[in-house]
Amino acid sequence: MNSKTEVTIIGGCGHVGLPLGIIIATLPNFQVHLLDIDEQKIDQINSGEMPFWEEGMSPILKKVVKQNLHATSDMNCLRNADVVISVIGTPVDRHLNPLLNEIHRHADQTIELMKDDSLLIMRSTLYPGVTKLIYDHIKSRHRKIHLAVCPERILQGKALDEIPELPQIVGAFEKESETRAGEFFKNFTKTVIYVHPLEAEFGKLMVNSWRYLDFAIANQFYILCQRYGLDFYHIFDAFRYEYPRMSKLPMAGLTAGPCLLKDTLQMCAFSNNLFSLGSQATVINESLPNFIIERLQPANLSTRIVSILGMAFKGNCDDKRDSLAYKLRNLLQVYAKQVLCTDPYVNDDILVPLETALKADIIILGAPHSIYADIHFPADKTVIDVFGFWPKNPIRFEKQSAKQAAFAAD
Repeated sequence: MNSKTEVTIIGGCGHVGLPLGIIIATLPNFQVHLLDIDEQKIDQINSGEMPFWEEGMSPILKKVVKQNLHATSDMNCLRNADVVISVIGTPVDRHLNPLLNEIHRHADQTIELMKDDSLLIMRSTLYPGVTKLIYDHIKSRHRKIHLAVCPERILQGKALDEIPELPQIVGAFEKESETRAGEFFKNFTKTVIYVHPLEAEFGKLMVNSWRYLDFAIANQFYILCQRYGLDFYHIFDAFRYEYPRMSKLPMAGLTAGPCLLKDTLQMCAFSNNLFSLGSQATVINESLPNFIIERLQPANLSTRIVSILGMAFKGNCDDKRDSLAYKLRNLLQVYAKQVLCTDPYVNDDILVPLETALKADIIILGAPHSIYADIHFPADKTVIDVFGFWPKNPIRFEKQSAKQAAFAAD
């Protein structure tokens, strides 16, 4: 008889499911099945190869694969699962409202195969109210399946550090479900916080929207500085220096990826477009590529070769989903003589070697990969660095000597 707790993660070969599965698989009393439809990723994982970059995960995967971890496309792994974790996001229409038929279909596929008294954890970002729909659906089918919503809040690339350290939010409609979900996460997480399921759903949207708004503020300031001939990062460095109340202001940059924009728009949809700050943040962040084109003066680009360094949606990452660097590329192709793209992490047939990209007339930083930090450009090269990655104008400051400070105190 197998004494291990059987865990199945639906969508388990992706950026949310795989790191979680690997960490659970390091625990001796757990057996993890990664259920997915991507056969290429399934084969990669079962051979001990990470299908994407996640800091520190590759050697751990090699240790646990075929021991406590297995990837599969066979849904029968749901039948013996004690815990099923779904990382599938809410299906939405073009207005970002939830598709109820799809939600029920996914729930039916899952609960039909799950055994009674098992635990179903919704791990992905959900449109507020979806957990209640699934709960009611389970009850209408007279199934004894415990349901909890436990949103992930992990920074991509940092799962190994953050899954054990970040408090885990748990929401459930019944006490037994809440307790079982909490006890499950206590196996590998320091702190569990209990909230109402609607609070868990809304809170996840709130967190991602807040981050998106933060970046929008920085990008708005950057655009204003550019229009008035001011150096945003000189101001940024001067007014943040040893001034705690400004420490949270982020740097500007291309703000994208598969979560922040989507969740901000879902918050707008859920609020019947009352979340006007979210709408404005979307306009600001999404228009930054257009602003870069405007500053380069499109009429002057027809004879110029332009390169974009970094095509991932953020620095030191191989994920290109919803990257604004691609939007920038598409816009540049309308105006420039030629557009070259490079990235040391992203897998894409359009990419050229860094050495080739650096020969362009105009260089635009698309993602601040640390590998680019030591690049030095000729003085006549046009370089667009929205991120402030290559410092150009350090602030000047003077501090009192110890003798001056003592004199002032007297």
